[in-house]
Amino acid sequence: MNSRPCLILFGPPGSGKGTQAKLLRQALGMAHISTGDMLRERVASGDQLGQAVAGIMQSGGLVPDELVNRMVDDRIAQPDAANGFILDGYPRTVAQARLLDCVLRTQHIRAVVVHLKVDYNVIIARLSGRRQCPNCGALYSLSPNSPAVSEVCDYDGSKLIVRDDDREEVVVQRLKAYDSQTAPVLEFLRGAGYPCYDVQGEGRPPQAIAREIEELIGKEFASGSGQA
Repeated sequence: MNSRPCLILFGPPGSGKGTQAKLLRQALGMAHISTGDMLRERVASGDQLGQAVAGIMQSGGLVPDELVNRMVDDRIAQPDAANGFILDGYPRTVAQARLLDCVLRTQHIRAVVVHLKVDYNVIIARLSGRRQCPNCGALYSLSPNSPAVSEVCDYDGSKLIVRDDDREEVVVQRLKAYDSQTAPVLEFLRGAGYPCYDVQGEGRPPQAIAREIEELIGKEFASGSGQA
């Protein structure tokens, strides 16, 4: 029986899911699966699918479930996810959550949900002040994680850009989409029997938040709980 663990990082855009996933990946040895990163890779490829996805993402909308589900299903079958995986940005709709629930139960994967809570005003300021290197993908903010040279990547010297989905008007639309389509996913997962924890995602160093999450999920997986 496969009993690999799964951590579902839940929260609105800009709540710090990506940062926490990277920290926890190193600490727990689990694969980091970001649907946002996978979709942006398709956009960068410039193929027909990438062009269709680009239009949706630039408007702050949600990519169709069928496409996202297929990408995630393929991704968790990769060798680096054999010891467990962290889902960052998935599921985003109840339909996606139903499919994930089926996959987790069928493959006897134990899952725990962590909900990062952040005030929306903080999110808008955080995302609209975020910059990214177009080459290596490194993320910066105007504060506190600013680059050594303003608007220039510390790693390869590239001029930093504002991602289309980080523009303030798009952030507001993304939060509206989250409220209407994604927030109900948390209630679905709770109702399906998965352990769910609320974690304050602002006002503390990311490392402190990661330590709290690690302690919470460590207890769950050690005790053998987590719906499977």
